[in-house]
Amino acid sequence: MNSTRLTRGLVTAAVSGLAITLSACGSDRSSDSSASSSTASSSSAGASTESMDSASAGAPFGAGCSVVPADGPGSFTAMAEQPVGTAASSNPALSTLVQAVTTANLGDALNTTPELTVLAPANPAFEAVPPDTLQPLLADNAQLTSLLLHHVIQGRLTPDRLAGTHTTLNNDQVTIEGSGDGFTIAGEGTVVGAAASVICGNVRTANATVYVIDQVLKPTAP
Repeated sequence: MNSTRLTRGLVTAAVSGLAITLSACGSDRSSDSSASSSTASSSSAGASTESMDSASAGAPFGAGCSVVPADGPGSFTAMAEQPVGTAASSNPALSTLVQAVTTANLGDALNTTPELTVLAPANPAFEAVPPDTLQPLLADNAQLTSLLLHHVIQGRLTPDRLAGTHTTLNNDQVTIEGSGDGFTIAGEGTVVGAAASVICGNVRTANATVYVIDQVLKPTAP
């Protein structure tokens, strides 16, 4: 069941290389050297500015990001080098989600599937679900798999592309509203009927971009 559902959402990521050709000309060695030095300096400054602008534009956002360690295990830098399942396991705020993924035997599949967007419910999101609803859900592997795959979208969505209706790996849809650093999912799309908000977004892992949310989403596929 798990393998069939997940396979429908998998695609092969294409990797392309960029060849850079350098050329130089001129007869005056001293003049060339001076010009090359000036050009290299300008290029370096431009690349540095572009790099800083890109880093700023791509930084994680949201009040929930404040609990992430500045460095070491669980930090944004560490998570960026790990596949999404492994990265989540180093974040105490996602321990219930990690337990659910482990129960559904989806950890390896999520770690090895390229280019994902994961809407990751934090622990309080699961705590908000009444026990008489949550426990049967966690005990039913088919329902649990459907729920978890509903939180995963194929392709990395940057914040400027997050708003909209997206097809999930559960083969149903989720609609996200908002812009900038404020994104929500309407209450009818969650298990408890309360609107979900992104509390820490644009978190990069080796194979996914993660948006931590404060509610558990409800699958719409049968």
